[in-house]
Amino acid sequence: MSAQQKKNKVPLRGNVTPCSFHKYHALGNDYIVIDPNKTKLNMTPENIKLICHRHFGIGSDGILYGPIPEKDAFRLRIFNPDGSEAEKSGNGIRIFTKYLVDAHYVAGKKLLIDTLGGRVGGEVLDEKADWMKVDMGTVTFRSDEIPVSGKSREVVDEPLNVGTDSFKITCLSIGNPHCVIPMNKASEDVVKKIGPLIEHHPLFPNRINTQLLEIVNRGLIKIEIWERGAGYTMASGSSSSAAASAAYRLGLVDPRLKVQMPGGTIDIDIRPDGHVYMTGAVSGVARGEFSEDFWNQLR
Repeated sequence: MSAQQKKNKVPLRGNVTPCSFHKYHALGNDYIVIDPNKTKLNMTPENIKLICHRHFGIGSDGILYGPIPEKDAFRLRIFNPDGSEAEKSGNGIRIFTKYLVDAHYVAGKKLLIDTLGGRVGGEVLDEKADWMKVDMGTVTFRSDEIPVSGKSREVVDEPLNVGTDSFKITCLSIGNPHCVIPMNKASEDVVKKIGPLIEHHPLFPNRINTQLLEIVNRGLIKIEIWERGAGYTMASGSSSSAAASAAYRLGLVDPRLKVQMPGGTIDIDIRPDGHVYMTGAVSGVARGEFSEDFWNQLR
């Protein structure tokens, strides 16, 4: 370990709180919370990849790094397991809200969280903070705001060629980019096949999240998810919000609906101005300390 690395780290024993990490899941979408006020750790891509690794690390769909002090809100940084930084995560925000309650940062029911994808509002709906409502903000279908390459336009029900296949896509941003593809059946096998291709498609300069959309009825949709930087995911709050908003824009559903994913169901409420509210469950998994062996591998 170099002198600079030693300077940026603290010893494992003595100065690190016994609970150096917390792990939660939201419908099977699991995140590790690392609190910079308690654990001093460089959030390098190498460290993030190792911590998130399911065999060599703790294992998760990402890391929530916060709270970072701000005047009137809690700032949160969201990292994907490939080391990249995400703008927003609906499930991550619900998890982070529960952590703030568990760690006694907040006593009230409502709070504000700042992300790279904008400010969001969280609301605790029950005594144990196991049920959360999140103000996800407004969606945009504008290509230059998502972003999607080509002329400035709304990307609604337009063709996309992926290999030898052609799909009709609707793209939008809700603080992070999404590509929604209506299908007769939302298939895990299909999203695992085309998700990586769409994520890295030249049409999407910042890569993109993909949802396969199946309409069950006007109050229920099913989706399968491929997340940018994370891969196949059992559930996603931002993906649920995006898929529901795309389905509503296409006239396929009502403004209040349920989104069913392999990990569970989220409630979505779309307001006339495009504002989206998401409600779903959060569960604690574990809290603990890094072993000395593992800590010494972090850079």
